[in-house]
Amino acid sequence: MIRVAQVAPNIFPVPPEHHGGTERVIHDLSTALRSLGVEITLFASSDSATDLPRVGDNPSLAALERRHGRVAPGVPAALDALQLEALRLRLDTFDIVHGHGEFAHAALLGARRRHSLTTIHWRVDELDRALFFAGFPDLPVAAISAAQETGIPVANRAGIVHHGIARDRYALRTQPGDHVAFVGRMTDQKRPDTAIRVARAAGIPIRLGGTIDVGNPDYFEDRVRPLLGDDTTYLGPVDDSRKADLLGGARALLFPIDWPEPFGLVMIEAMACGTPVVAWNRGSVPEIVEDGVTGFIVGSEVEAVAALGRIDRLDRAHIRRRFEARFTADRMAADYLAIYHRLLAA
Repeated sequence: MIRVAQVAPNIFPVPPEHHGGTERVIHDLSTALRSLGVEITLFASSDSATDLPRVGDNPSLAALERRHGRVAPGVPAALDALQLEALRLRLDTFDIVHGHGEFAHAALLGARRRHSLTTIHWRVDELDRALFFAGFPDLPVAAISAAQETGIPVANRAGIVHHGIARDRYALRTQPGDHVAFVGRMTDQKRPDTAIRVARAAGIPIRLGGTIDVGNPDYFEDRVRPLLGDDTTYLGPVDDSRKADLLGGARALLFPIDWPEPFGLVMIEAMACGTPVVAWNRGSVPEIVEDGVTGFIVGSEVEAVAALGRIDRLDRAHIRRRFEARFTADRMAADYLAIYHRLLAA
């Protein structure tokens, strides 16, 4: 039996309550790996609600901010250091250490780096990642899309594993309502304002769910709130139950990203409901959306409006089948387990 440490970020609990796609993926991956006979230990915050064996005595950053308001800038680094100390004390009890955070674990692992795996759940084309990869050329890194992998040096590449989610979290809805949906952070990377304009131009009501980005709160106030109206409803953060209603009842998900999206979890959450995706052709989108099958890939607002005009031609039951074939947590776990075996064999 392979013994694996799954090391989560300390931003949200695992699984998350609302926002927190990384933490959601980690929990689904860990649960699916356990079903494959892998011995999992989850390093995550103390407010995590999971039945997985867990190590971590400190609350998440989100819990601390609910309790104390905005915390000092050094608090995230302190939480990371405490977590890594807990990992250091137990390092010899694991065959593989799978890190999902940022950088510090690479230094801690030392010679154990060859039996570790790192998944970066963010873009990798900026200076901080370039410095990181240059300093740790022996650190195996799994990309979450082929688009992301292009920014990872060849020496670090350990394979590509698309995200997956629990097969039964969302159910097929064959009869949607009359709205389209947007789910994501209210920020300029995700462009909810573009989604509103597209829906309005198509004459379709839109419902938006997601958190206001703490790093860019003015974006919602300046660019989104002025567009709200009778045909445009902002629901705030949505948990799994509300997300199922929002996505499952939607004629389509609008995904008007304005950055090199490394994956885009909400796209496969929509597909799990049978809901087609209208997504901008950036980052991972061409790998996730099968154009004309599970949605439409577009390059402009005009193209998105036209796509909505033919969205009802797509077969929602077939979209659900494509999700089951490509994006379940079981498939994700099998892909990661194959990488673990390769690392141990090497």
